[in-house]
Amino acid sequence: MADLLGDPTWPQLHRRPCTDTPWPGLQCELAPDDARHLRATRLHFGPDVATPPCRPGARLAAPVLLGLPHLKTLSLFGCFVVADLSSEPIKSQEMRAHAAAAAAAVELPPALFTNASSLEQLVLKSNPGLTGRIPATLSDLRSLRVLSLSQNGFRGEIPPELGRLAALQQLDLSYNNLTGEIPEEIGGMESLSILDLSWNSLAGGLPAALGSLRMLEKADLSHNELAGPLPASMAGLGKLQYLLLQENPIGTAVPAAVVGSLRRLQVVGMSGCGLTGPIPRGAFAALASLAALSLDRNRLDGPIPASLAALPRLGRLNLSQNRLAGEIALPAEFVARLGRRLDVRGNDELCVGRGRYGGAQASYLGAPPCAAAGGGSGAAVGGTSSSPVESSAGAAATAGRGFRVYGIAGMFGGMVYHLLMLSCIPFYETMF
Repeated sequence: MADLLGDPTWPQLHRRPCTDTPWPGLQCELAPDDARHLRATRLHFGPDVATPPCRPGARLAAPVLLGLPHLKTLSLFGCFVVADLSSEPIKSQEMRAHAAAAAAAVELPPALFTNASSLEQLVLKSNPGLTGRIPATLSDLRSLRVLSLSQNGFRGEIPPELGRLAALQQLDLSYNNLTGEIPEEIGGMESLSILDLSWNSLAGGLPAALGSLRMLEKADLSHNELAGPLPASMAGLGKLQYLLLQENPIGTAVPAAVVGSLRRLQVVGMSGCGLTGPIPRGAFAALASLAALSLDRNRLDGPIPASLAALPRLGRLNLSQNRLAGEIALPAEFVARLGRRLDVRGNDELCVGRGRYGGAQASYLGAPPCAAAGGGSGAAVGGTSSSPVESSAGAAATAGRGFRVYGIAGMFGGMVYHLLMLSCIPFYETMF
């Protein structure tokens, strides 16, 4: 505690933190086998009113957890920040030493988790000074349900040992400097419902082991260097609702058999994935819950399937910046309902049939009138397409941030499943 707070007197002032004056950031529970004793079970530091902030020069020493064997939740927000010593003049030697301590990078000591078998939630977020590799010893925390290491400075590969965390329900390693491939061992996380590896430098193909995560509801692998195609095993992810793959060099058509099998999908994001070929006409037909679909900034060609308008819950559709061609033959009612949430701009070969849409609708579609009665530069939108290509989401990156903003805030109070998933719902309101 003294290492985190920068207060060497803390152990003397708080010899019994559970029974003395209540200390912000610490929660205690009655021992199940002895109601006369209290145990420290939750420890939270963060830049908010309810909890104390870490002090400059904070450290993570092994005794933090070794002395709290009953700890269930450890949350550290904004504790380890790399200071900029040149941003403003530092007048005194003491202030300079203070700032230099804050600037020093911190690594997670592997021994930190040696005696933490009770830990269920580990949330270390927004600590850019927290660097080094993710310790493989995290795999010893067999009770862990939430592991969030987002927005730190971790580097290196994802430890394959993490696959031993069979009870883990949420894994968030987003916004770090992780490299290498997604390990096949990730398939051992059989309870995982939320997986966020976005905004790293992960490379290689998507492992077939992803198909073993049968409880998965959200997969955000966006903003990496991952290559396609999607493994066929992912067709078995029957609970998946959010598939975010944008800004990866997938470079192929998305297998229609995979996406079309994911009947609970609500958001599909594959913007900027290098997808080619036509949009397959029936790939999304069975996705009755689909609310947001983004395929922008790819190399898709051919007509826009009119069948997209039959999706009852579709509220956002971004097909901009592709090579789509032909007359836009989406029903006028569909175009009016989506309004500016329908984006087909940047497809030079698309055109609008005369009299099909009102002036305002035709204007924001951004396509010229078809030159001839036959449909200008190509077939009407309802044209058939048998090549397998689909999904993309430009602002699904915004979605990823939305998940984190809502989810992390609730982690200290308990499991954040509902907050994380509910935060997905309004995400597509900010797309485009």
